Amino acid sequence: MQLSGPRLEPAGPPQPREGDSRGLPFQWSLLAWAALVGVLTGAAVVGFHYLLGFINNFLFGTLVEWGTGLLGSAQPDPTPPPEIFTTSAPSGTPLKALVLIGLGGIGFLPPPPLPPVPVPLPVPASGLAGWLTSWPVLLAPVLGGLCVGLLRQLARDLGPSLPSLMAMADGALPATPRLPLLRLIAASLSLGSGASLGPEGPSVESGGNIGLWLGLRGGLTPDSQKALVAAGVAAGLAAGFQAPIAGVFFAFEGAYSTIPGRPSLRAVLVAAVASSLVTQLSLGDQPIFRLPAYEVRSPLELPLYLGLGVVASLMSWALVSILAAGRSAAVQRRVERLPAVLVNALGGLGVGVMALGFPQVLGVGYDTIEALLGREGGVAFTSLLALLAVKLLATGLSNASGFVGGGFAPALFLGAVLGNCYGQLLGESGFGLPVAEPPAYAMVGMAAVLAGSARAPLTALLLLFELTHDIRIVLPLMAATGLSAVLVERWHGLADPGLLGPDPVEEERRARLACLSVRAALEPERPLVLPGTTAAAEALAQLVRAHGHCLLIEQDGWVVGLATLMDLQRVITSQGGAAPLSDCRRAELIWLPASASLAQLEDQLNPNGLRQLPVFEQDDGPQAKLPAGVPWAGLRADELQGMASRDGMALALARGLSG
Repeated sequence: MQLSGPRLEPAGPPQPREGDSRGLPFQWSLLAWAALVGVLTGAAVVGFHYLLGFINNFLFGTLVEWGTGLLGSAQPDPTPPPEIFTTSAPSGTPLKALVLIGLGGIGFLPPPPLPPVPVPLPVPASGLAGWLTSWPVLLAPVLGGLCVGLLRQLARDLGPSLPSLMAMADGALPATPRLPLLRLIAASLSLGSGASLGPEGPSVESGGNIGLWLGLRGGLTPDSQKALVAAGVAAGLAAGFQAPIAGVFFAFEGAYSTIPGRPSLRAVLVAAVASSLVTQLSLGDQPIFRLPAYEVRSPLELPLYLGLGVVASLMSWALVSILAAGRSAAVQRRVERLPAVLVNALGGLGVGVMALGFPQVLGVGYDTIEALLGREGGVAFTSLLALLAVKLLATGLSNASGFVGGGFAPALFLGAVLGNCYGQLLGESGFGLPVAEPPAYAMVGMAAVLAGSARAPLTALLLLFELTHDIRIVLPLMAATGLSAVLVERWHGLADPGLLGPDPVEEERRARLACLSVRAALEPERPLVLPGTTAAAEALAQLVRAHGHCLLIEQDGWVVGLATLMDLQRVITSQGGAAPLSDCRRAELIWLPASASLAQLEDQLNPNGLRQLPVFEQDDGPQAKLPAGVPWAGLRADELQGMASRDGMALALARGLSG
């Protein structure tokens, strides 16, 4: 029997859906938007570079000349101070010359070699006149802090960070991206005045904001907006480090990688190439570091790089912890009692006081990294240890007091110092082993600390490879970066606090999750628990009747694994329905104690691609951060409380919102 009514005729060939990789119009459209994101991000990074250099030159150049001129008029006949010589045409900023004064003047490195036409640079002498030669080191961070604090008070908001941008593209938050003008000005004031942070955070966040801003203006779908945010991330890192391959991998490897597949990959590639082209045309194609050739004494050194990975993981953990402590609610509650201008100024004062003894902590620190890599271990071991501690404190203080910047540069700095220490300890200054010179370990240490603190081992590996262009460094890099990232994840948990700066919106959301117990996300149905000897076909039939997605495997009263619908189907297809259920386990059992929070539940579900996981009434003990895998004591089936799921977590949050 035919239904009545007009018969619909096909109106032509089916149109490709938005997001379909076979749809050429969509592909070309998204690639065009990605190219625009790359060009604008590259232009923003170039402007950021010039503005940062101008502020740095003014504070540590023009302002120094004014101050010393006033001092000279007040005291016309000062005692000539001792001199340190540098090149007649320094290639870096005045901050580089200032750092060289510190490196030579307080004994960290021998003085630079005399040039053909030396230009004297004074170091502090006795009396007021001598002290004023250190005046920029102390006062410039204070002035920068005052300006940044004033800008924060006037602007109120410098724009969302990357986690918030991804949530905005997904529709979870109101979409309020901002063009990065204020963010880049604040970052230029921060870094140009000597704050111990890095330029890659503002560069990457600027690219993400540009991507989402263009996606909204173009009326693109949420998936396309996510792709443009990822394209901006890649463009920002590629332009900041002049390392497009590392930028592409960071867009997919970082904590902001919840983006669609092939269309996004193509967009990210186009944006990274476009931004790199803009920066190379504007700033030249020289890398940010002039690294020496990597040295290999013996293939037997590889296990020693594993030791460096362990030590680097400890440094990564310390860096991430001190940054998180500065952004903690307890610290910020105390900070909010004071005006933002005063907080930033006090933070700058603290950094300046540290810089009086250790001027290397000022600013980004790339010049100091090059000095460490080029001197073949000429820095005293104890001085390097002290520099590690001071740099950590200066970075934490800069971040907590409101300066704008990222953590990549401090991670590279700490890695270079740590690797140099490690190389000295292994070599002639320590155990006397026939190993490579300390700069080789410093280069690997840079990547290892960055990999652990940023949770991006591939990005760190490729970044150092792009900078060295030496295939021999890849194997040590793989060993050290992989081990460092794994250990930090084990100790600090799967949650990535990020090195690119605080994200208040994301931290507020995570705080709400942390306040709710995982019990609120338990599903009302009792989970299906079957013996490991059960046939796979029977287990699948019972799971279908229970309308479940996964079941638990029990053996002699102990829960030994979890199997999903796909796991059961895979085993039945390959081995037949009579295969035992114990063969359906595909990975370690991922679980949570009943004392966990919804934030920990999210940390376990997202990276593993799970919808559910079991909750046990068991003391989490030493596995509070990462309770993945069955503990030594085992998991008793009678301690099972239920299955926590994504839907349960959403329902718990909905109850909180409705309440």
